[in-house]
Amino acid sequence: MILMTTIDDSGGLLFNHRRQSQDRVLRQHMLDLAGPSGIWMDGYTATLFTGQEAQIHVSETFLDDAGPGAYALLEDRPAAPYAAQIEKLYLYHWNRAYPGDLFFDIDVTKGWQLVSTTDFAGSSHDKITEEVYIPCK
Repeated sequence: MILMTTIDDSGGLLFNHRRQSQDRVLRQHMLDLAGPSGIWMDGYTATLFTGQEAQIHVSETFLDDAGPGAYALLEDRPAAPYAAQIEKLYLYHWNRAYPGDLFFDIDVTKGWQLVSTTDFAGSSHDKITEEVYIPCK
């Protein structure tokens, strides 16, 4: 599975049980990465992709359903139980710190290799940083 998620500078995913932010440019970037195979996600995340239903797969067990090479977008649950299934990890940083109540639970400083970093402008954030990691062999 190729996992994508967005975190703040503290590794936060959610604040007060809702997403910290959203960005239409980032969503389109993710869809472009996934291409015609689309992105697996849960119903909560799918609400961001209205009008793009042909490119998404919605399942509450999407981390189990996304197989090798499939893209999955995580916003609201632990990722660590699926770490062994992750072939590549895309972390998107807002470059801001928000209060958080759910945090990304994979420590990319242990067992992961950073292979690229790219900055781009989004619709709601002047700078979004994309970091791409692969598991260390």
